[in-house]
Amino acid sequence: MKILLTGANGYIGMRLLPELLENGHEVICAVRDKNRLPIDPQTTKNVSVAEVDFAEEVNTESFPKDIDAAYYLIHSMSGSTKDFEEMEARSATNFNKYMAVTRVKQVIYLSGIINEDQLSKHLSSRKKVEEILYDGNYHLTVLRAGIVVGSGSSSFEIIRDLCEKLPIMIAPKWLKTKIQPIAVRDVIAFLYGVLDNEKCFNQSFDVGGPDVLTYKEMLEIYSEIRGLKLWIIPVPVMSPRLSSYWLYFVTSTSYKLAVNLVDSMKMEVVARDNKLQEILQMQPISYEEAIKKAFIKIEQNLVISSWKDSLTSGRISNLKEYIQVPKYGCLKDEQTINVVDPEKALNNIWAIGGNRGWYYANSLWKIRGLVDKLVGGVGLRRGRTHPDKIYTGDVLDFWRVIYADRESKRLLLFAEMKLPGEAWLEFCINDKNQLVQTATFRPKGIWGRLYWYLMFPFHYFIFDGMIKRLATFNQKEKS
Repeated sequence: MKILLTGANGYIGMRLLPELLENGHEVICAVRDKNRLPIDPQTTKNVSVAEVDFAEEVNTESFPKDIDAAYYLIHSMSGSTKDFEEMEARSATNFNKYMAVTRVKQVIYLSGIINEDQLSKHLSSRKKVEEILYDGNYHLTVLRAGIVVGSGSSSFEIIRDLCEKLPIMIAPKWLKTKIQPIAVRDVIAFLYGVLDNEKCFNQSFDVGGPDVLTYKEMLEIYSEIRGLKLWIIPVPVMSPRLSSYWLYFVTSTSYKLAVNLVDSMKMEVVARDNKLQEILQMQPISYEEAIKKAFIKIEQNLVISSWKDSLTSGRISNLKEYIQVPKYGCLKDEQTINVVDPEKALNNIWAIGGNRGWYYANSLWKIRGLVDKLVGGVGLRRGRTHPDKIYTGDVLDFWRVIYADRESKRLLLFAEMKLPGEAWLEFCINDKNQLVQTATFRPKGIWGRLYWYLMFPFHYFIFDGMIKRLATFNQKEKS
């Protein structure tokens, strides 16, 4: 079958893509920016890419018409606390317009479990999208899932941050809310299982794992598996705003996502029946097993996708706006060093950030990350998804990868930290076997210039040490 995969570079899309390819399907990946599809060169040869933004004006001229099925995996919850509902409704409406010019037979939509009449903004938006998609000229299959547990999922990473960093928690009352988590591998199995299955046409199904737990029980089970001591002290009252700040400061989530998560955490998310399990003859794994399998992937550095790499986890929405580093009105720190082994230096560049750190004065980088978090920025907690692989659009701590090409030996980063201006950091190895490291800052007003000159002594000290370490660092050492 020829399948359109929207949200192909998202958390679920990146997991579903190899499943579709392994089963012999022809896949068209629909993404806003074709350079932001983080897949290896071999996989790139086996897929087609359609560059389309479903939130923008519809243009079907170059859109593929000969598709048999489509997955609708577009979601905007983490991008805004106010207008994501309108954006999601517009995207679904435009999606229907695109589908109207194709031969598509079935559309599969991953939504959220809806148990209550008074819904959170997140679940209300999901329900509205479902209603819009049912108006499309195709057979719709809706899978409604609760919390998805797997390496790199937002739910798993938040639970991980809380348990690993806080042995004692003063917790809000929503920790008593019941939910039914499901392993990401089971979500993928359900998404693939309903494909071209006529028993699933024009129907909505709740999907969940075998366990119905409270958030408190989920934290306790995680801690037990990891051998951690955990004391949870519930408090009767904690406002949504305080709860959001609590998640924001303790975990790697953005404040916008924290607000939307807290809004949803007050609602019970429990599957109404197991109808789809019976149709597909599937038995999902337990929450405990899902946690253990997630850590197998983490320990083997096989995390396929992470919610942190979503553009909505940071401050920019379009990479193309920042790929051209400005030349005028900017302040720069450029350093050059000869490298004896260009390949080793390139490997060091491609391993920068995350657990490896920034090669020099890591304690100062951590302090800068903490300051950024305190003023409402992303901080350093996002880390990186792969220890030695970088793709355009990836996150590197409080930087965003704007361009990454090992062949041309160039890496360009854009700062997503809170700044009185805009900052780029570029690494390049030229034909003379010189490593060129360039920090570019475009200040915004007098405060921007004042910031640069106040930080200049630290920049000189840090950047000088960093380029020397990048040129000579041995991967077997500890940074």
